[in-house]
Amino acid sequence: MPSYTVTVSTGSQWFAGTDDYIYITLVGTERCSERTLLDKPLYNDFERGAVDSYDVRVGEDLGDIVLVKIEKKKYWVHDDWYCRYITVKTPSGEYLEFPCFRWLVDEKEVVLRDGRAHLPQDDKTSLVKQHRQKELDMRRKTYRWKEWQPGFPMSIDANRHKDLPRDIQFDSEKGVDFVLNYSKAIENLFVNHFMHMFQSSWNDFADFEKIFVRIKNTISEYVMQHWREDFMFGYQFLNGCNPVIIKKCTKLPEKFPVTHEMVSVSLERDMTLQEEIEAGNIYIADYEVLDGISPNSTDPCTLQYLAAPICLLYKTARNKILPIAIQLGQTPGKDNPIFLPTDGQYDWLLAKIWVRSADFHHHQTITHLLRTHLITEVFAIAMYRQLPAVHPVYKLLTPHIRFTIAINTKAREQLICECGIFDKANATGGGGHVQLVQKAVKNLTFRSLCFPDAIKARGVDSKEDLPTYFYRDDGYLVWGATKSFVSDVVHIYYTSDEAVQADEEIQAFIKDVCSFGMQDFDHSNKVSHSRLIIYHSRTFCRGQVRQGTDSTINSNMSLQFTNGRRGRTGSHRSPMVSLAERRCCKALPAFLRFLLVSTVRGYFTKQPLQKRKEAAFL
Repeated sequence: MPSYTVTVSTGSQWFAGTDDYIYITLVGTERCSERTLLDKPLYNDFERGAVDSYDVRVGEDLGDIVLVKIEKKKYWVHDDWYCRYITVKTPSGEYLEFPCFRWLVDEKEVVLRDGRAHLPQDDKTSLVKQHRQKELDMRRKTYRWKEWQPGFPMSIDANRHKDLPRDIQFDSEKGVDFVLNYSKAIENLFVNHFMHMFQSSWNDFADFEKIFVRIKNTISEYVMQHWREDFMFGYQFLNGCNPVIIKKCTKLPEKFPVTHEMVSVSLERDMTLQEEIEAGNIYIADYEVLDGISPNSTDPCTLQYLAAPICLLYKTARNKILPIAIQLGQTPGKDNPIFLPTDGQYDWLLAKIWVRSADFHHHQTITHLLRTHLITEVFAIAMYRQLPAVHPVYKLLTPHIRFTIAINTKAREQLICECGIFDKANATGGGGHVQLVQKAVKNLTFRSLCFPDAIKARGVDSKEDLPTYFYRDDGYLVWGATKSFVSDVVHIYYTSDEAVQADEEIQAFIKDVCSFGMQDFDHSNKVSHSRLIIYHSRTFCRGQVRQGTDSTINSNMSLQFTNGRRGRTGSHRSPMVSLAERRCCKALPAFLRFLLVSTVRGYFTKQPLQKRKEAAFL
């Protein structure tokens, strides 16, 4: 009587084990085995992290094993089980592995194929074709599209994290880690201790001193000492947390009427402003997308404001980027002057602070929330709906979108919802952040998400022009490595454009993404071989960015301004504080005071910068 040895691996995460009954059925090309209970006498089966083996005896040889059916039945109460994989050893000694990596909940069954990737056109038997289609039909019922807000990219149809399918929820360790990191961030910022400071004006910048108690590394202290200086302000456009705004200025916009006479004192070369523009030495940062966005009015006792500034930047002979003109609104006029470095010290400082405030809102709401989180979710849902687990692109993408839908659902539940953290802490709260996403989505294109295209479109692709633009240099390396890896994998399964176009599943996946997320991608035509590589390189990079930078971005945000003195426990306010400084501090809205505290404290606390970046400050 033939015997098959079945090895079952249980996950090692918390609560992965089960006391429920587990049954297995082996499906071969000739016949199926009997439904067999996997149970050893006097043994606790399927414990967390366990690898257990069982014998499944059959009357006749089953042929080639193509499917494994797993069923879980209640023992006492429903006890969820996380199965990692199942290995089958055939009577001939061949080993077949069937990846699972999913939760079995209630009394539902799971049918698995072996771990080899297969394109749909490669499946020849009706058995595997039916299994493939059944898996997708079930996924489409489970992973449904929903419009959370009009004009937003589509998201998962779930109001709360606990409503998500179990397989894409945070596991227990990740959930605890999420809570602990959040608590640590709050504790690290001393938010409760300082909250009264945010609701009342500061008298001078020495009030910052009581905030920076825990900053130890030399880079952050250097930033603290130089935050008011123009070179540090300009450096952040290249290598801060939002280095995607700066672009080469080829022509001054009519809405920003800067003249040569205004900025001549800031120009080092013996050239006019127009000649500097033609020489490629002038850059611009325009926050037009913030124009018309409603500021937070959820607390009538605390007025909050938003600016939509334009900042003109100049590349010096030493390749430093310096601000030379700032306009805080989009419409020029007497009530919207152009601020210059030759203005009063605190007038110029306040103008720079407002630019940093706008940069913060752009970064958090567009660069981070929209272009990292929400767009990656579109790819994730489309993947679950259109690609079965046996598809090679599913295997390629799934590690890089893990927990994406979970963290986004948490954000809609706690962060960007009505009365969420955005409403309590951000000047775009109370609906402004929703308006900002809606506005940005209208200009969201597939090409803008491809790193080399985005860099070139802003005219900042030349290393000779901007030698200290490390975000660009590092980004090219990441993009190149990612594209090389994706290309190698894609070439294994697709040998021509015809093979890509014949894959109905990959075409449906791309159509889903285009329909629910992209503005410029023509999905009426089938995707080609080369474009598929670019497509998944972009998805791959976006998933890596989301996973690799979330904690850093969320705690650090973008570099704003900090106190010039060394931090210590108590505040030491100089008795000789100028009236101008006091007025400057009092002019900061409560949100900006909170922003200055929360963003600067952690900016360089994660890890020291590379020596080349440290040298770029000097």
